[in-house]
Amino acid sequence: MKTVDLTRVVDAVEELLDLATDDGVLLRLPNGKVFLLRSVVEDDEEHDDFADEIARTRQNSALMALLEARSQEQARIPAEEARRRLGLDT
Repeated sequence: MKTVDLTRVVDAVEELLDLATDDGVLLRLPNGKVFLLRSVVEDDEEHDDFADEIARTRQNSALMALLEARSQEQARIPAEEARRRLGLDT
């Protein structure tokens, strides 16, 4: 993960940062890219770990491609059929 120190903040960015202070903000670009903007609280290790994990997960292009492909799948197997195929019928 990269750190960028901002010396000047334009109003639009400041508004986004204010929104991200309490809750994360998903930024969707016209080209379809999605970014997560979230406040990281320095003294709260749990928040740091979670924010880092989310950022790393979003940067994992192989995982994102897999999830995108799975979301496009049309064929579904009902739970009852899955149990039958696995021999879990009782």
